[in-house]
Amino acid sequence: MHERVLRVLEFDKIKEQLQEHVSSSLGRDKVQELKPSTDFAEVVRLQEETDEAANVLRIKGNVPLGGIFDIRAHIKRAAIGGMLSPYELMQTASTVHVSRSMKRFIEDCAEEELSIPILVEFSERIIVLAELEQSIKMAIDDNGEVLDGASETLRSLRHQLRTKEARVREKLESMIRSSNAQKMLSDTLITIRNDRFVLPVKQEYRSHYGGIIHDQSASGQTLFIEPQSVVELNNELQGIRLKEEQEIQRILIQLTGHVALNQAELEVIVTVLAELDFMFAKARYAKRIKASKPLMNDEGKISLTKARHPLIPIDEVVPNDITIGIDFSTIVITGPNTGGKTVTLKTVGLCTLMAQAGLQVPAYDGSEMAVFDEVYADIGDEQSIEQSLSTFSSHMVNIVDILKRVGSNSLVLFDELGAGTDPQEGAALAISILDEVYKRGARVIATTHYPELKAYGYNREGVSNASVEFDVETLSPTYKLLIGVPGRSNAFEISRRLGLDERVIENARTHISADTNQIENMIASLEESRRKAETEEEEAQELLRNAERLHKDLQKEMVAFYKQKDEMVEKAADEAAAIIEKAKSESEKIIRELRQLRIDKQAEVKEHELIEARKRLEEAAPAKTAKKSVMNQAKKKHSFSPGDEVMVQSFGQKGLLIEKISEQEWQVQIGILKMKVDEKDLEYINSPKQVEKRHLTTVRGKDYHVSLELDLRGERFENALMRVEKYIDDALLAGYPRVSIIHGKGTGALRQGVQEYLKNHRSVKKIRFGDAGEGGTGVTIVEFK
Repeated sequence: MHERVLRVLEFDKIKEQLQEHVSSSLGRDKVQELKPSTDFAEVVRLQEETDEAANVLRIKGNVPLGGIFDIRAHIKRAAIGGMLSPYELMQTASTVHVSRSMKRFIEDCAEEELSIPILVEFSERIIVLAELEQSIKMAIDDNGEVLDGASETLRSLRHQLRTKEARVREKLESMIRSSNAQKMLSDTLITIRNDRFVLPVKQEYRSHYGGIIHDQSASGQTLFIEPQSVVELNNELQGIRLKEEQEIQRILIQLTGHVALNQAELEVIVTVLAELDFMFAKARYAKRIKASKPLMNDEGKISLTKARHPLIPIDEVVPNDITIGIDFSTIVITGPNTGGKTVTLKTVGLCTLMAQAGLQVPAYDGSEMAVFDEVYADIGDEQSIEQSLSTFSSHMVNIVDILKRVGSNSLVLFDELGAGTDPQEGAALAISILDEVYKRGARVIATTHYPELKAYGYNREGVSNASVEFDVETLSPTYKLLIGVPGRSNAFEISRRLGLDERVIENARTHISADTNQIENMIASLEESRRKAETEEEEAQELLRNAERLHKDLQKEMVAFYKQKDEMVEKAADEAAAIIEKAKSESEKIIRELRQLRIDKQAEVKEHELIEARKRLEEAAPAKTAKKSVMNQAKKKHSFSPGDEVMVQSFGQKGLLIEKISEQEWQVQIGILKMKVDEKDLEYINSPKQVEKRHLTTVRGKDYHVSLELDLRGERFENALMRVEKYIDDALLAGYPRVSIIHGKGTGALRQGVQEYLKNHRSVKKIRFGDAGEGGTGVTIVEFK
């Protein structure tokens, strides 16, 4: 790409914004070197790099790139035998640490199954130099100071230094505290000159302290004297300092040698970190301008959806859909000079340069960009879009140069083609230039305000008209690009809005040809149709998005439903297995009890004992609840008749139909009771029996008719419980829903015993004391299951 084109399209401003997102001078250098590539494979690779970094940033939020330094000069000096300073060694250790952190970070991302093959490739090139990093950090702190612990010798020397300095200060402080000090010293402070401790002595008392004069004040009234009594101590201090410097130098040379030994590895680390810093800078910039990865092609096709000029603030720029190279290869944007046309040109050109440089473009996902061999632009006088246009001559110099080099895989941008000269000649030149570039097979976008070029867009195959919408109500452009609709003059409408007399406007119309009027009316109609179609398309797209969102929500709900269903089925299966297991255990227990009864009573088992055992067996079996709809179906299919055996659902008891009382009611015999039951409450049991042949009970004798209450008053405790046990069996056999047991109030022992027995009886649903009209606490009301 020519530097002039990059400058005209303001690609340098993109690089300036990109530099704000780098983490080091290495990344800054990469940004400075950034240029669009014309190699398709390389562009695809660059876009993949940026996309990987953007995905990682979206998921992880941040990347550990802080602390990178450009240590290439340090490595080179170490390799040729120079000595690195503590600060340079600290920078080396920090850079090595970042490389190790980034390697671990990328490996963690890969373990989380992120698709980052390019980042993994960079990670594999990094050699971990933990030993070099550790050796430097143990000797030098983050401020570039050599630590006492760098060596035992240095630790010892610094301890001696602190001891000697304390002795010198102590000696000088004693002089300051003397009675004559206030008179002879300019200030009661110990200071340092030439790395030696001295006192500020007044000129007239110089001989009092003796020693060495190291400096004097600007006025000459104060001399900085090293008293004779501390000269020897200062000498000893200087000797220790020399040894300290020698030890520090030895340590630095040793650490520099470690750096030199790892020269190749460090150079790879610097190269990789520069690439990583650059990759994530591009990703951060894409996030800032809300850009997306474009699909790249080498067929000259551009399809931008809601594209924005990246240098205009997001809250101000108007996004546009721009397509070229599919149905047509040339776009001619006509209409009055409003400024929106040039923005469109720069948007296409800048997005092309960004895409070919590996940057994501400020447009919606799914946008497509082409890789061109060259991009040519004749826009203004190479200045910002806000400034005035160049002259006709400067335009033609650029156009001549473009025509010499343009090829089939070029993108050409002409702004105000043919402007600056006679309108008829300018329009003719514009048509001829467009024809020439079109024949070369290039992709062309040109802006013009010549009406002659409106017809050019209709008369040439592969050429499309376009315009920037103008709002006559506000007298300003909307900056919305309308492809397929040529621009029209708004002079009359604008004049009318500004208050020009209608008579003058009508007179002006008479000077325009009928053909021109017809064209303007056609364009106005096209604009109206276009606006209506776009509105309807936006509404349809919104409906489609809502439908897709609803579809996704329904899919999620269905997945959740089936998951819950599977869990419930599995839970039900577990519960059923537990119930069956419990039923088996209970039935085995009952069978053992029956066998024991037979043995104990020599097969004389009473009927109520068999009934009780049978009831316990029935209760042990898992209940099977038929679906209501199935039961209703069964009831509808069967026509009841006297003698049918039925289940009275409200009581959960079996009974026999005696006769039909009314259309919906039957008389049903349940045990010794006869009652009216609604037909809806009956369920047919498929074992019909004749009324006259049915045995209501197997118990005969005086106890055949069971009373609804049992009176225990006056009974002994043991006899009373035996009577209660037999009475409950008889009542259950008779099918009573509830009975009363009269035990009286008395001491409460009989009442307590009876109630304890009833609470533990498996067929008793609930017990309660009688109401005031039923006998109060002297009576217990028993309800059966």
